Amino acid sequence: MRKLLDALYLGSAWLAALFMIGVLVMVLLSILGRLLQFYVPGTDAYAGYAMAGAGFLALAHTLKSGEHIRVTLIIGKLTGSARRGLELWSLSAAVLLSGLLAVYAWRLAWQSHLYHDVSTSADATPLWIPQICMGIGTTVLLIAFIDEWVLELLGRRARPAAGAGHE
Repeated sequence: MRKLLDALYLGSAWLAALFMIGVLVMVLLSILGRLLQFYVPGTDAYAGYAMAGAGFLALAHTLKSGEHIRVTLIIGKLTGSARRGLELWSLSAAVLLSGLLAVYAWRLAWQSHLYHDVSTSADATPLWIPQICMGIGTTVLLIAFIDEWVLELLGRRARPAAGAGHE
């Protein structure tokens, strides 16, 4: 199971990286279009979709890599069961909030599909297509938070090194 979860987080990160390359391609295409006097409709919109996709798809890998910013002013002073209790409470809140975010991200994509929402820019892209990345990214983040919660419950969760710049 561990290998499968790690592969999910890494795969999501690789997808995020591909979307960042998509941002680069759209920006370069826009610049070249201005220099060479041609216009490709939707480059700004597609760069925005790719940027949003990259951000959402990278969330879980960032969490599992210990790169999310945490305010450890209180928890850093606690030890033993008090620290574990606060960690579990914090992770429970994160599971709840990321679960709600995932539900509403998928709901937004479904409603956009249902009501045939399209982009107002020149490309007129059906909005549910880029919104799928938001649903996938938030769902993988939910899975990562559940994973962290279970690891904390079992006492196997890795702690970031003190002074590692995550505070």
